[in-house]
Amino acid sequence: MGLSSICIHSSRFRNREKYCLGCGNGEQSRPAIMERIYALIFVSTCLLYVYPGARAIGINYGLLGDNLPPPANVISLLKQRNVPKIRIFEPNQDVLTALHNSGVSVIIGTRNEDLQPLASNPSAAANWVQTNVIPHYTSVNIKCIAAGNEVYPDNLAQYIPGAMQNLDSALSASKISIPVSTAVSMVVLSNSNPPSQGAFQPVMTQITNLLASKNSPLLVNVYPYYAGGELSYALFKDNATAFRDNQLTYRNMFDAMVDAVYAALEKVGGSQIEIVVTETGWPSDGGRDASIENAQTYVNNLIKHVSSGQGTPRKPGKDIDTYIFAMFNEDLKHEGIERHWGLYYPNLTEVYHANL
Repeated sequence: MGLSSICIHSSRFRNREKYCLGCGNGEQSRPAIMERIYALIFVSTCLLYVYPGARAIGINYGLLGDNLPPPANVISLLKQRNVPKIRIFEPNQDVLTALHNSGVSVIIGTRNEDLQPLASNPSAAANWVQTNVIPHYTSVNIKCIAAGNEVYPDNLAQYIPGAMQNLDSALSASKISIPVSTAVSMVVLSNSNPPSQGAFQPVMTQITNLLASKNSPLLVNVYPYYAGGELSYALFKDNATAFRDNQLTYRNMFDAMVDAVYAALEKVGGSQIEIVVTETGWPSDGGRDASIENAQTYVNNLIKHVSSGQGTPRKPGKDIDTYIFAMFNEDLKHEGIERHWGLYYPNLTEVYHANL
C-alpha cells in the first residue's frame, strides 16, 4: 500500500516543510509554535511507523528442520529486525501463539492434503477455523488464509475452489473478515513470455472468479532462479540486458514474471485482483548459480526494488507485497538445493546479511 493508504494524515508527511520551525517568517504565537511542534512529533511517528509495515519485506517461516529454535525466539528476532509479516505453510499452534501481541502479521496456509476434506465437508472447514483462527485472531493480525501451496498440477487442485468457498463461509459465519486465497507457482501459466501474453491454464478461471467476487488477492510464488536466461537479469543487476515488450521495458526477471500473472488475470476478468508474492528467493548452495554471493545480491536487490514503491512496468507505482523464501536452512528437506534457501542457520546466525 502507498503512504496515503497507511496514514490518513499523510499529506502532512508529504508537505512536512510547512511545519518547519526555522522558517524565520516573523514571530510566532505560542499556540502556533506548539501546533508545529505537535505536527513534527506526528511526522516523526509516521516515519517510524509507515516504513516497517508499508513496503517492508516479509519472510516465509518453514518448519522442516529437527534443529530449529523455539518459535518465541524466532519471533523475537523478527521483531529485532523490524520484519512485520511472515507466512507459515500450516497452522502451527506454537508459532501462532508466539505471534500473539507481537505486531507481526501472518499468512496461514492449509496443508495440501487437507484440501479434499475442506472442500467436501463444510464442517471440516468450520472446525479448521475454530481450531486455527478463532483462538488467535484477536491477538494476531491474520492477513490471509492460503488454501494449499503450489497444488497444481496435482490432482488435489480440483479441490481448491471448494476449500476456498467453505473456509470463507466458515469465517463469515464466525463474523471474521479474513481473505481466503491459494498460493500458486508460475506453472499455472500456459504462457508467460512476453509478459503481455501471460495466460492461465484452465484451472485458474474458477479460482480467479472466486477471488474477484471477494476482492481477495492471488498469492504467487515467483522464482527468477528457476526461470533461466541471463543471470544479471535475474539478479536485478544494472548491467542486465533490458527486454522490450510493446511499449514496456523490463530490466529484471522478477517484474516480467509478476506482470505475466497480471496479464493472465486481466484475460479472465481479474484485472482488479492484487498479487501478493508469497515466495521469492535465491539458494546459497546446492545448484547452478547457487552461492552466498548470488543469494545476497538477489535478496538485497529485491528488497531495494520492492521497497522503492516503483512497481512493475505494467503496474507502475503499485506496491508489491512480498515474502522472502525462507527464514532458515531446513535440514529435513530433500538433500541438495532445497536445504539452502534460508537467511539464517538454525542457530540464528546469518547465512548472509539481508537489508531487511
